Amino acid sequence: MKAIFIAYNQAYYMEIVELLEANGCRGYTMWENVSGRGSETGEPHLGNHAWPTMNNALLTFVDDSKAPLLLSALSAKDAATPELGLRAFSWTLDNLKK
Repeated sequence: MKAIFIAYNQAYYMEIVELLEANGCRGYTMWENVSGRGSETGEPHLGNHAWPTMNNALLTFVDDSKAPLLLSALSAKDAATPELGLRAFSWTLDNLKK
């Protein structure tokens, strides 16, 4: 299994959930109003007067076979809308019991 952590502009919540569903990924945990700043590009999302935008973050666990498709779809979404500030990170899980 793979764990995939996704951080994105909160305005795109439904688009991210629809992308998960389109790739057969049903379960996830989501955090609202996450602040941060990207390491390379983009404006800070800090929820203050100077930088009012906020992010959401989402964690999903998917079968190894679904991970490349989901990551590819997320990468395409980021390329199509760079203002989204979407970032996705994955790691392998060992001995996960359902």
